[in-house]
Amino acid sequence: MTFKDHFSATAASYARYRPQYPPALFDFVVGLCDQRRVAWDCATGNGQAALALAPHFDHVIATDASATQIANASLHPNIAYRVATAEESGIAGTSVDLITVAQALHWFDLHRFFPEVCRVAMPGATIAVWSYDDPILDDPSLDATLQRFNGQTLGTYWPAERHQVGAGYTRLPFPFDEVPAPSLMLEHQWTLDAFLGYLRTWSAVAAYRAKHGVDPVVEFAKELGKQWTDPQTTHTVRWPLTIRAGRV
Repeated sequence: MTFKDHFSATAASYARYRPQYPPALFDFVVGLCDQRRVAWDCATGNGQAALALAPHFDHVIATDASATQIANASLHPNIAYRVATAEESGIAGTSVDLITVAQALHWFDLHRFFPEVCRVAMPGATIAVWSYDDPILDDPSLDATLQRFNGQTLGTYWPAERHQVGAGYTRLPFPFDEVPAPSLMLEHQWTLDAFLGYLRTWSAVAAYRAKHGVDPVVEFAKELGKQWTDPQTTHTVRWPLTIRAGRV
């Protein structure tokens, strides 16, 4: 591996449990594009963003450094999935109208990625990157339990790069002609099992399990389950979403 692979081991769960992005996100991103021929969704994971872009572009190239993630991606006739790193995409030069990075920019070698963006971009192409912060549960007591688990149990197990997400990528360089972007929110109605499935996709959970040999979500589920009461009851989960976009 030539990249930090935090998600291949949970690729199937990642495809099943990661939250979907709101349509308003893609309305904004696509609206920035003068041409809609080719889009590159970099670090596509299981293809969530690529699928949303596919109806708007003639062709979407969706790359990920993890072959396991690509194997779990949802197929679409407009999408070509490829195993490739962000820094060496293999995409033809001066060929892309839109570059997107969903919840992944903090993992990249930006000194190599940004020149790759400039290499593949058509003149005046758009780049849009976004990240969503930690989840918030609608019930204050449930949320307090979640935040203790996230901050105390898992606090030291989060990779250093993950802190860039909490800052909304504002601490990362963005050497493009930036345009104002809306503040949005991801939102889902989830049962207890769905929410726990999502937690098991966290890189900090994987790091905890690797060090201690136990799944920290098991004990957390007992505590949260007492407060959730009926596991089939749904609660609203929200994630603040931050976008940075600009012209290449």
